[in-house]
Amino acid sequence: MSILVTGAAGFIGAHVAQALIARGETVFGIDNLNTYYDVSLKRARLAALVDGAGFSFVEGDISDRSVMERLRGERAIKQVVHLAAQAGVRYSLDNPRSYAESNLVGHTEVLELGRALNTEHIVYASSSSVYGANTSIPFKEADRTDAPVSFYGATKKACEALSASYAHLYGLPLTGLRFFTVYGPWGRPDMAYMIFARKILAGEPIDVYGDGDMGRDFTYIDDVVAGILAALNHPPTTDDGARHQLFNIGNDRPERLADLISTLEGRLGMKAEQNLLPMQPGDVRETWADISKARSTLGYNPKVSLDQGIEHFVRWYKDHFAA
Repeated sequence: MSILVTGAAGFIGAHVAQALIARGETVFGIDNLNTYYDVSLKRARLAALVDGAGFSFVEGDISDRSVMERLRGERAIKQVVHLAAQAGVRYSLDNPRSYAESNLVGHTEVLELGRALNTEHIVYASSSSVYGANTSIPFKEADRTDAPVSFYGATKKACEALSASYAHLYGLPLTGLRFFTVYGPWGRPDMAYMIFARKILAGEPIDVYGDGDMGRDFTYIDDVVAGILAALNHPPTTDDGARHQLFNIGNDRPERLADLISTLEGRLGMKAEQNLLPMQPGDVRETWADISKARSTLGYNPKVSLDQGIEHFVRWYKDHFAA
């Protein structure tokens, strides 16, 4: 089967493409290779994919209608894993227009592509950020999500609403996955664990927001990929007319930021000099995914603990950035 993966040079996208190729799928990747972070890391992710059979790639922007219209000629595309987006909560404070363009316009173009090709299923990335400052812990898919505290979260909530409308109007099968703090090898340099590792190894102090007391449902990349593939295999049923579904993809095990730092220190063999700071605008105190729906419907069952995940990450980090 031919599957389109948007954001194929990204952290999650590259891992998903690799997993799909490993199970014998033909993968068509697209990514605009923007400069939000070091493009060389994106190209290094792609290099491993391009060298393998079953993968082809085009550099292009999903928010560019002309690019997406050319993709309509790829009638072999049966399913889509839509992961391309402008990421990052804090960056959205300064550059909201880039989020509107990538996340809203880009998402609409992917929906239009799916409608034109009559795709069997589109699985797309949402985010735990849609829950905003929700105080009902753990977060459930049925919780209210109409008060996001970041513009990034607002765009992801809008993508869910757009998807629900396309499913209703055009019968397009869609599944949204609310990811919770994904980490692991080949991660984004703007993520806290990547910043901490770089600075600890360089002997530089790290900025710790929320005084280290924030909680995050850290989810290892392999578990996230397993959740995405499981979702792809379980399109929404149509018995009740519903063609849009949402799932939390987390670890169901929130950890304190201070525990992440101590785990990193142990695996790196170095202590961190910490600069404790208050929470930043757009941040929330705690995230925790209720994954009972994904467990029962998708068979999703995360396996990697924070200590195991950080061990894998540190090994990759030292190998990849060895001078």
